[in-house]
Amino acid sequence: MSVPPSRVRRTLRWSRRLAAVAISLCALAGAGRLLVPATAGPTGEPPGVERQLTFLRAALGAGAGDDAQRLFPEGYFFLHALYGLTWAELGMRRPAGERPVALREARWALARLESPAGRAPFSPDLTPAYGVFHRGWSNLLRGQVLSLQPAGRRDPAETRRFADDSAALGAAFDAAASPYLAAYPGQAWPVDSTVAIASLRLHDTLLPARFARTTERWLQEVRRRLDPRTGLLPHQADPDTGDPIEVARGSSQSLIQRFLVDIDPAFAGEQYVRFRDRFLATPLGLGPAVREYPHGMDGPGDVDSGPLPLGISLSATAVTLGAAQVHGDAPLAGALAGYGEFAGLPFGTPWAKRYAFGLLPIGDAFLAWSKTARPWVAALPAPPPAVVSPWWRVPLLSILSLLGVLPWLPALVRRRRLYKVDHSVIT
Repeated sequence: MSVPPSRVRRTLRWSRRLAAVAISLCALAGAGRLLVPATAGPTGEPPGVERQLTFLRAALGAGAGDDAQRLFPEGYFFLHALYGLTWAELGMRRPAGERPVALREARWALARLESPAGRAPFSPDLTPAYGVFHRGWSNLLRGQVLSLQPAGRRDPAETRRFADDSAALGAAFDAAASPYLAAYPGQAWPVDSTVAIASLRLHDTLLPARFARTTERWLQEVRRRLDPRTGLLPHQADPDTGDPIEVARGSSQSLIQRFLVDIDPAFAGEQYVRFRDRFLATPLGLGPAVREYPHGMDGPGDVDSGPLPLGISLSATAVTLGAAQVHGDAPLAGALAGYGEFAGLPFGTPWAKRYAFGLLPIGDAFLAWSKTARPWVAALPAPPPAVVSPWWRVPLLSILSLLGVLPWLPALVRRRRLYKVDHSVIT
């Protein structure tokens, strides 16, 4: 039995209309995501982050940590660390009486860092044991767990452990010829030591100060060993001498810039402006993003950077949101957050929120942690000169407007032709 041609035409016409409606609605949703603020600055509670943490907790319970471990050597550790650090950041934005959930979840994450699975990739024979990556990030989270507790009611065992681990880190820095301790045998990345020194600065705000000279010496040695091409901390350094062996890169700089402000605000401000100048880009003129290699240089991607479309590191771009926020660079932080809401394909319910369909929870963790960034030791610095135009959305909104209108053009053209024909008949 054949289908009447008129019915086929009607079906095709309605199919085209439905497709046009769907495309226009997607364009409208994209425009909405660009226009709605996605951050709340270093003091407010960013929208959607607690729902992201709900998704991440469920993902960790379903084995996301083990999945992340298969992607890169610190996957299990890092995913749990970021989850705990984000809860700590969120808890500090709330009154003391509303912090029990944040404290519980941060402690839960810290216990996973100290578990056999959390320590598995690291060597106990390093100084300090398990290396500066494991000890630095663990110490930072431990200090933030203490920060969530009222000063006179901190857990004594947690306080002693934080003091002991800080002392071990301080002794390792004091005894080393290089400011960059090893994370793995024979390998050192300056970002890891930056995190560890930031944890010592946090110690000196929570407990009796004892690491001021360690920090001063570290800064002096770092200034002597900057990457000659960029004037920034290098991506990788010789663990014995601290001399740069790899140019500064976006994936590590985005983290370094977040933590330097708590170590030395003046030095951090200089480094942050230099970082922006050398790594911030607008690929195809569409929104701000962060390069993995400085302008004028290209290189391969790896497990730290991920793929590098047009030289852009998606991980560095997400983490730079947090760096911008702790430096008071609201225009850049807002633009990066807005671009992430547009390009990250967020999907939310009243209870949970995920990006990119939840396929890569480590990306969600970095983004949630970046949105909650705040200085822990230093005061919020004066904002640097803005480099992002308030009109950065215009190219993207123009493209979305065009996409929203294009599906309707054939129908508009047909109506115009029919109008001309009818008008000619009447006249």
